[in-house]
Amino acid sequence: MTYCVAALYHFAPLPDYKALRAPLQAMCDMLGLTGTILLAHEGINGTIAGSDAAIADILAFLRADPRLTELEHKESRAETNPFYRMKVRLKKEIVTMGVDGINPNEIVGTYVDPSDWNALISDPDVILIDTRNDYEVEIGTFKGAVNPDTQTFREFPQWVEDNRESLNKPKVAMFCTGGIRCEKASAFMKQNGFDDVYHLKGGILKYLETQPEDSSLWEGDCFVFDQRVAVGHHLAESDYDQCFACRYPITEQEKTSPLYVKGVSCPRCASRMSEDQRARFAERQKQIDLAKQRGEVHIGRKV
Repeated sequence: MTYCVAALYHFAPLPDYKALRAPLQAMCDMLGLTGTILLAHEGINGTIAGSDAAIADILAFLRADPRLTELEHKESRAETNPFYRMKVRLKKEIVTMGVDGINPNEIVGTYVDPSDWNALISDPDVILIDTRNDYEVEIGTFKGAVNPDTQTFREFPQWVEDNRESLNKPKVAMFCTGGIRCEKASAFMKQNGFDDVYHLKGGILKYLETQPEDSSLWEGDCFVFDQRVAVGHHLAESDYDQCFACRYPITEQEKTSPLYVKGVSCPRCASRMSEDQRARFAERQKQIDLAKQRGEVHIGRKV
């Protein structure tokens, strides 16, 4: 079978979010889903995989809550299960910015449909900002986008403060993988004196899914947070692999480097690896290989 992969999120006040975890975990387990869902006071965020019917059932279950009727979700396909287990986690934020008082439920930028995105970002009065992290931007981004060169989303507010003078065009447009980070980023920008702020509705994934490749302004591939590593136009899986140690995407060419050891290190992280880390990662890879030889899944339950 092929797996349906659903990326979902919605900002909504959920003061009872802790009480929602157990029934949501139970429902996901019953449906045989894998992936991760985050619950916080500000809403829900996650990516899950399973059969088409199971994905439809869990979305219906979530949207039965009046606060989640407008839950955003995007679907793609995977030949193998991209996750090992199902986890519903409680968090302080569903996307961690680390700034108090940023609430997309109260103030947010203007949503732009993928069909209108090319026209907006081609406007000379627009500055285009990629709100993702450096390793994501490295393998693909929109033509002409500014790269904040952040390692985590927590660094984005300080980057804005440090670069305020260069963000001097009348309009600001932002984008991210699925829409959630730039929704929060646009709320931050609006609260910090940027009036004309826009963000891509549904994120890069919806753009790649719906827009013709021959007129696309996307260059490269889009990093995704599952075992597929990255996708391209029409959400087709790319040729990237991922280094277990640093979680960065790596190419087949990088895997020919003497610094690449499967499950242990890659050219990006090898020099930073301690001997203790090397030993632990090597042992983990050994157990994964042994489990594979036995036809078992090393991490999580069998699927």
